[in-house]
Amino acid sequence: MKIESLFDLKGKVAVVTGGGDGIGHGACEILARAGAAVMVSDISVERASRVADHIVENGGVASAMACNVLEDSDLVRLVEHTVEEYGAINILVNNVGIGGGGKENPFEIDRDYLTRIYNINVFAPWRLCQLTVPFMAKSGYGSIINITSTSSLNKEANMGVYSSSKAALNHLTANLAYDFGPLGVRINNVGPGATRTHAFESVLTPEIEKRMLKHTPMKRLGEVSDIAGAILYFAAPVSEWISGQTLFVNGGGLQTLD
Repeated sequence: MKIESLFDLKGKVAVVTGGGDGIGHGACEILARAGAAVMVSDISVERASRVADHIVENGGVASAMACNVLEDSDLVRLVEHTVEEYGAINILVNNVGIGGGGKENPFEIDRDYLTRIYNINVFAPWRLCQLTVPFMAKSGYGSIINITSTSSLNKEANMGVYSSSKAALNHLTANLAYDFGPLGVRINNVGPGATRTHAFESVLTPEIEKRMLKHTPMKRLGEVSDIAGAILYFAAPVSEWISGQTLFVNGGGLQTLD
């Protein structure tokens, strides 16, 4: 394979959940620059539209769609609409995720909270895999990238539900590789460390950053572009013999506060 073809996604179609901001936005932009047509989905169609419009203005191909991953009908419609518009689905980025933030006191949260976290962080990615893999298999090219977290490795107070949901996603991915591999579809995880998204910047203080960098060999926090690069790697032909793996993008360490 020629080196210029290793990251070429021309003719491919990508679906990204939570594509209106942060890591999802970065994923949409880099996949479009690599040549993919991108369906930008987000619970806010306004955010998704801004990202899609920016891609189109810069010569790429993208559309926007509202999608609440808690609603199965939204997931079905997302897949159906993408296939209607672009004729295929080749790449899926399961980016939407919630929880954590050190706010999960086990004596204060309830079962509804736990169910919501697992529905978003585990069930929705699984369901979208179920819906998209047949189209990937039919097209002859398929790559699924689930966005997990270094929290799946960390052990911290008040983080048990979020962390365990991401650990479940890691193991789900490793097992689904056996189901999807014979169909020609690979599935991998990208695990961001502390990354400078708008959401993270809203709670980041100089003291928190200093404490995190004590555990970060590369001595800086992550940027969205760092995570987007790993997503492109798994989406592109360069990784065509890699499946069931988790790549942690974390500056060489775990950004714990202790």
